[in-house]
Amino acid sequence: MQEFDMDSPIDPNQNHLLAALLDTEFDRLAPYLELVPMLLGDVLYESGGKLQYVYFPVTAIVSLHYLLENGGSSEIAGVGNEGLVGISLFMGGDTTPSRAIVQTGGHGYRLKAHILLEEFNRAGPVLRLLLRYTQALITQMSQTAVCNRHHSVEQQLCRWLLLTLDRMSGNDLTITQELIANMLGVRREGVTEAAGRLQNYGFISYRRGHIHVINRVGLEEHVCECYGVVKKEFARLLSDVLQRQGKAIPVASAPIVRKTGYAQNSVQSNIQGCI
Repeated sequence: MQEFDMDSPIDPNQNHLLAALLDTEFDRLAPYLELVPMLLGDVLYESGGKLQYVYFPVTAIVSLHYLLENGGSSEIAGVGNEGLVGISLFMGGDTTPSRAIVQTGGHGYRLKAHILLEEFNRAGPVLRLLLRYTQALITQMSQTAVCNRHHSVEQQLCRWLLLTLDRMSGNDLTITQELIANMLGVRREGVTEAAGRLQNYGFISYRRGHIHVINRVGLEEHVCECYGVVKKEFARLLSDVLQRQGKAIPVASAPIVRKTGYAQNSVQSNIQGCI
């Protein structure tokens, strides 16, 4: 299980959406933000579960999965410090069709669902920001479906690695091939072969449960078009978010100074509060 330091500096502004809020909006939400540990493998909600919280990852990454009746699953999108988990809340329903599971352990902020919904229903800047983020997330979901249907496991793995790196401050991933296979919806043997080829190319090094990216440029040259499509759409729809965030400051850098003193209540209990 991945570990993290509870004393490490975490700030709401390290989440790009929270950082993009105007001061008046942030002031309304900040007293209700709770800092929570998000451990590798934690399930934030199950498919069909009622949403009691939305989550704003900071150093954690969450994977959204669709489940089949036969037990199979596939990742439809990932969410890191660029977004939030729980868009179903303000898209017309209080339940979600997907499972949300922590892919990379770290921290995030959670907010009671009714608090965000009240802010959304003000029909102001928060509504417009969240709708633009949702469109970008839908693009990621759509492109993932196309990629999984038309591109090789090797290309899918490159796409997944690059999108994951974009949400991290380093080049080291703690994850098993079995978990990657579940996210891509392919056989574990296929991931083993693809990872072996990427290692032979000198792009990554792999040992059990750990991937180190050696040559990101190589991955970018080898990946299919899907990675670029997702990146461009996020940049087009959320360019102001990136500007206010200092063009996507890495989450490990010094926190942006704003009204933080709020919401540093660290929640140690299990965070499966929205099932």
